[in-house]
Amino acid sequence: MLTTLAQAADDATASDLQLIAAAVVGVAVIIALITWLKLHPFISLTVGAVGVGIAAGLGAADSVAAFVKGFGETMGSVGILIGFGAMFGKLLADSGGADRVVDTLVGRSSPRMLPWTMALVGAVIGLPMFFEIGLVLMMPVIILVARRSGQSLIRIAIPTLAGLSAMHGLVPPHPGPLVAVSALNANLGLTLGLGVLVAIPTVVVAGPLFGRLAAKWVDVPVPALFETGDDENDNENGRRRPTFAATLVAILLPVVLMLGKALADVVAAESDSPLKGLLDFLGTPIVALGLAVLVGIGLLGKGGGMDRAAIATSLESSLPPIAGILLIVGAGGGFKQVLIDTGIADVIADAISSSSLPVLFLAWLVAVLIRVATGSATVATVTASGILAPVAAELPSTHVSLMVLAIGAGSLFLSHVNDAGFWLVKEYLGTSVVQNLKTWSVMECVISVAGLTGVLALSVVI
Repeated sequence: MLTTLAQAADDATASDLQLIAAAVVGVAVIIALITWLKLHPFISLTVGAVGVGIAAGLGAADSVAAFVKGFGETMGSVGILIGFGAMFGKLLADSGGADRVVDTLVGRSSPRMLPWTMALVGAVIGLPMFFEIGLVLMMPVIILVARRSGQSLIRIAIPTLAGLSAMHGLVPPHPGPLVAVSALNANLGLTLGLGVLVAIPTVVVAGPLFGRLAAKWVDVPVPALFETGDDENDNENGRRRPTFAATLVAILLPVVLMLGKALADVVAAESDSPLKGLLDFLGTPIVALGLAVLVGIGLLGKGGGMDRAAIATSLESSLPPIAGILLIVGAGGGFKQVLIDTGIADVIADAISSSSLPVLFLAWLVAVLIRVATGSATVATVTASGILAPVAAELPSTHVSLMVLAIGAGSLFLSHVNDAGFWLVKEYLGTSVVQNLKTWSVMECVISVAGLTGVLALSVVI
């Protein structure tokens, strides 16, 4: 009997090591295919994902099925948002609305303060929104601000991305922290207040401060996306430009709709009133961004003097350039699903759930390992919250809220080739894989570590 139990334990250990080895080798192969053989990332991710599944014992057919499932789910959520975002971004650019925003931002901010302004804008936009939505909304502004101001693209992009990403992981009512708040039974108001306290210095360190260093490491030209005329009052076709107020309304509309849904979910979670139902519908990301496109046709298109043909041409021409982005992001989602189906997240959780490490650091570490393995901040948050829920039940309310923030910070650590966000940022900014690792990936690590530092500091005084 004892021999049988020992054999079973040895078999389990061998299986776990096989899973971990397959994941590590798979990531290394993907990087090699892209950087050494110069294969397109879509092909590299597809080959790597299926290879990891087979090597981990998932089976050839199941590996392909997992990849297709992840690809489809990503396209069904992020893919649609990218499509709507591309339409909105092109309309924002062609109408002159993005140009109007750029002129206002550059005109009212000194060159020294511009990265700080962009960090603030990114944080505000990112508060109620999924990162991908905020990114597609802000990318025209990032690119045009860099072009118009003459500053480094990385110097402008990193602060904006830091604001978006920090809100994504640290501050309710964003969906990630809300998942942890619910799972750990934390106090939402307390978590929100502590989250803001942690997020502010985190954005400062990972945004304007790190952006200055990252701009020295990587120097890339501003992409030709979202090009517009340079005239102060008119766009490239001599039409008037939308007013700053109208442009701001169009940009903030999806933010307000999604924030309304998030607040309704908090204030009236159990309500079945018609108003709650309407807010839930309008605040659904796909609906909110779709409405932004429709409203943008009026406020931006008509406001910029575009006729029906010009608006139709703008919307149609927005889609072909993002075909490669969609395939790459979808493949990243497929790779993530293969890693999840192999059970790598469960292996990591089982290996450290009984650790004697300090509880807040342990919460961060669990989220980090799952995030690095699966590429999903949401998976990391949900899994880590489930693992730590029994521990949280024994903590005071302040430390439960801090655990939520520790998990959120860990869920952002080291975005790399199995994260759809990695490829989205890479393709928009026009960086290479290595350049993206040196800028975007390091920025995510800085956010994660700075967030943990803030959590541990607060735990000493409260």
